[in-house]
Amino acid sequence: MGASLYPRRWNHKGTPVTAESWPTTTPAFQSKYRTISLKNLSVADLPAGWDSKPAPDTTRDAGTYWAKELITAVLSVPSAVIPRERDYILNPTHPDFARIRFASPEPFYFDDRLGRAWVK
Repeated sequence: MGASLYPRRWNHKGTPVTAESWPTTTPAFQSKYRTISLKNLSVADLPAGWDSKPAPDTTRDAGTYWAKELITAVLSVPSAVIPRERDYILNPTHPDFARIRFASPEPFYFDDRLGRAWVK
């Protein structure tokens, strides 16, 4: 519920949501969502500038509407950082939210070569 304290790209202050990204691309994770209500948005569904920084009110409005209207438990959206990747916005107030199960966290390490790519 901490996200409800601060507006982010997909919610206004006061709207509880949470998000998942990198590990959610695994087939095991996606198969768990098959029985959970999910809405999928593509880049074409979003207004121009949806990925700008700071996040525009248009995405906050869309995410807040989705959450408050209890449209689905999961909103799948393009990543603002890597649009080919997906972010999954989870609605803890949706009735299907209790059916979501999370795997144990796994350590993630950045490869040193990624840092060198930005140094010239």
